Order: sequence, then C-alpha cells, then structure tokens
Amino acid sequence: MPKLTGWWKNRSSAGKIELYTRGSFHLFVLLEITSFGLAPVASAARESPAAVAVSLFLLVFAHAILCGVLTSKALHWVLGRREHPTRLALATAAATAACVLGVLILRVTGHISEPAMAPTLVAGLTWFASGSLVLCLRPVKRMWYVPAAAAVSTGMAALALGIPAATALGYAVGVLLGSLFFGATCGFSAWLLTTVYELDRSREVQARLAVAEERLRFGRDLHDVMGRNLAVIALKSELAVQLARRERPEAVEQMIEVQRIARESQREVRDVVRGYREADLAVELEGARGVLSAAGMDCRVDFGTAPELPSEVQSALGWVVREATTNVLRHGDAQRCLIRLTALEGGAVTLVVENDGAPQTPAGPPGSGLAGLRERLAVLEGTLEAGLVGDGRFRLRAQIPGRGLEELEVRA
Repeated sequence: MPKLTGWWKNRSSAGKIELYTRGSFHLFVLLEITSFGLAPVASAARESPAAVAVSLFLLVFAHAILCGVLTSKALHWVLGRREHPTRLALATAAATAACVLGVLILRVTGHISEPAMAPTLVAGLTWFASGSLVLCLRPVKRMWYVPAAAAVSTGMAALALGIPAATALGYAVGVLLGSLFFGATCGFSAWLLTTVYELDRSREVQARLAVAEERLRFGRDLHDVMGRNLAVIALKSELAVQLARRERPEAVEQMIEVQRIARESQREVRDVVRGYREADLAVELEGARGVLSAAGMDCRVDFGTAPELPSEVQSALGWVVREATTNVLRHGDAQRCLIRLTALEGGAVTLVVENDGAPQTPAGPPGSGLAGLRERLAVLEGTLEAGLVGDGRFRLRAQIPGRGLEELEVRA
C-alpha cells in the first residue's frame, strides 16, 4: 500500500497542487469531448446526416486535444520551465474561430437541423479555448480581453452569416458568460500554483539565510578575536627583526611578547569555537519554535518538566534540536511539529522531536547530521533513534541515561 500512495505522499505541497491542477485541466479535455461532443452529436445523428455528425464529433475531439496540449505547455510557461507557447496559442485561437465559423455555416445551410445543436457546440468550443488562452497571459487586464474578444467575434460572425440579431446576441452573451467563468477559473488556478511555488522557494531561501547568518556570526566573532592580535604580532615581529639586526637584547623580549600573544590568541580561538559548538538548550528550543512557526507550522515545545542539566548535556541536546529543526524545514512537508524534553525515572533525560509530512523514501543520499549527533551523544552514553512511525510521521528520539549525568557530576 505505501508503494501505491508514495507517488503522492513523497511530493511537496507545491508538487501536490501542481498535480491536482494538471489533473483538473486534463479532465476538462474529457468534459469537452463527452459534454459537447458525444451527447449533442448523438442526439442530432437521428436528424442530421451521419457524415455531419461524425465530422462534428471529430472536430470537437481534435479541438479538446489541442486545448489540452496548450494548457499543459502554458502551465510549464507559468512556472518558468519553458518558453511562451505563442505559436500554439495563435493556432488554438485560429482553430477555434474556424470551428465556430464552420458550425454556424452548417446551421445556416441547414446541415444542422436541431436548434440547440449549434449553440451548444459554439459554447463548448469557445469556453474551453478561452480558459486555455487565459493561461498564456500574465497581466490580469489582458486576461479579460479573451472572453470579450470571443463574444464579440462570435456575435459578429453570426450577424455576417444572416442569423437574426436577437439570436446573434444570444450567442454573444452565452459565449461571454461561459468564457468569463472558464477564464477566471484557469487564471486563478495559475495564480494559485505560482504562489504556492513562490512560498516553497521562500521556505528554502529562509533555511539558507539562517545558515548563512550563522556563518557570518562565526566569521565576525573570529575576526574580532584574531584581527587585533595578529596585527600586534606582526608589529612586534617586525620590531624584533629590526632590534636583532642591531644586535639589541630587547629583541628577545619582543619575541617573548609575540609568543605570549600567540598563545593568548590560540586560547581565545578555542573559546570562540567552544562557544559556537556549545548550544544553550533553552535558547535552541525557543529558536526552533520561532523558526518553525515562521515557516507556517504548528510547533509545540514542551520543556516545562525538564531538570537543570549540565552544560555538556545541554550542548548535546541543543545540537539535536538544531539538526532536527533543519531536517523538518528541508525534508518533507510538515504542518505540525512536537518538541518535548522530559525527565525519566533514574535521572535519564529524553528529547523527542516528531513531525508529520515525512516522505516515505528520503530524497537524495543520506547526510552526516544524524551520525554526528550519535557521536556527540555517545560521549554521554546517550542514544539516538530516528525513523518513520506511521501516517507520514517522523520521530527523532535522543536519550541520555542517568548514569551519564552522574559521571558528569563526578568529573565536575
């Protein structure tokens, strides 16, 4: 069963909406063929010649396929994957005009005897063509031109062929109303699909910006620590060289000072790296809540029952929260996330991060994030479990036993 539904669950929200939209437009092809091709032609076959009925059905069939192809290519253009289907759009408009004109001629010449046959065919041809052509236009103002042009052209063609003015007006009004509905539906679908993909790209950019901001912070801290010390080392080294060339004993004192500054710089760099690698658990939990909530998720963080933990444990669990938050943002399509920190019997501490919308199969090769977390927890005799737990939910569970905390207290 998972294999049958994986093609849907493994898609992102944008991919699911695109698949749904394309499926709806493909149904438009079947709807045009069955509603405006089979049913009217079958009802008119008793009064019209068989050749005319078959020709009208083939005409509607070919027109529906042409509109379906144009719709598919127009959606690719809307999403920025292909060039604008200008030639195909012009061909569709010309073919629709020719088909409508042909139906009206057959009606005027008496080849279509049933009164409702011609209006039904004209309506079907223009409505579905208008929806496909609207997808090829970007500004909303231009989209309104399609239904208006279809209505005016149909009404004028009917008048030119000698159809009474009242009937021609009925053709124009019917084409206008139906084309407005189909055009608005298709235009809204294109706008919705574009917006969803923009939101999906915004979420990815947000994750990248968070990583870039952290890198900038680390680079800024490292520059503040090393910049001044390296400048002093360079000046004192140059002074020592000048004193040594003059055989002055002060050169030794300057080199001793350089050695002292170098050792102090090394210590400060270690402090910066240690501060970067050690994470405050409470800060990381609140940061995860803020980031996931900003991404549109319902994030619940529960750590009210958590005991006072040593800095080593907070650092390890803080990194678990960081990695889990990153995975929730980058993988799957989560809508809800639960982060819970609890104290168990015997002094053990457990951190659970669970989210929905996880894909059945991971996209791309496995990363090294979880392996790094296991190494950090192994120092504290902790364990890490991660995997699917059913219904598209992914659970990450980190546990540090009570004896690991006792060993930390003894060492302290």
